[in-house]
Amino acid sequence: MIGASLLVLLHVLIPVYWLGGDLGAFYGSTFMVDPKRSVAERMMALKILNNIDMAPRTALIMAFPTGFTLVWQRGWVEIADAWVIAAWVVGLAWLALAWIVHLKHGPAGATYKKLDLAIRYVVVFALWAAAMLALSKEIELPLFIALKCLVLGSCVALGLLVRRQLVPLFGAIVQMRDHGPTPESDRVIAQVNGRARISVITIWVLVLTASFLGIATPV
Repeated sequence: MIGASLLVLLHVLIPVYWLGGDLGAFYGSTFMVDPKRSVAERMMALKILNNIDMAPRTALIMAFPTGFTLVWQRGWVEIADAWVIAAWVVGLAWLALAWIVHLKHGPAGATYKKLDLAIRYVVVFALWAAAMLALSKEIELPLFIALKCLVLGSCVALGLLVRRQLVPLFGAIVQMRDHGPTPESDRVIAQVNGRARISVITIWVLVLTASFLGIATPV
């Protein structure tokens, strides 16, 4: 009973840290784009939001083993014990990889980053495929689980989109750090941040939707 309660608590904390971390990074980005602040302040804001962003990244990954275990524990889907163990092994390995990517910069982390991206694409495909098969009655899943697969797959996909949207930011940040800000670098930083914010807010809506589905648990 205590173990089951702790599992539920852990899964409930997923959206808490996901949205809380995202809100912190969201607010921190306002200091990074503010041309009235010094370069040192803006670079510090960037460092802070990069570190805070590991909270939602960690929460995203942990949503899968905790959710998978809840499905097994509640008996919503028949799952062999071995698959639950495998879910935790894979989930924790992916989490370790994500932290390695965060801590290793430059060429040293390039291979880890590619592997992490590949995993995310596989996760998107797997979740969307499971959702589509369930919704078309090809496989048996409770409706709320099928919808959560669709929603969480979309969260991962939007996270990948955000990474693409942020690509132009890196050159502008290097320019600001090494040579000082220019009207062009400030424009790029503000423009990229504005585009990414739309995707991030959409992710928030999806996380809240997934949370509602988990509480409502429609059949």
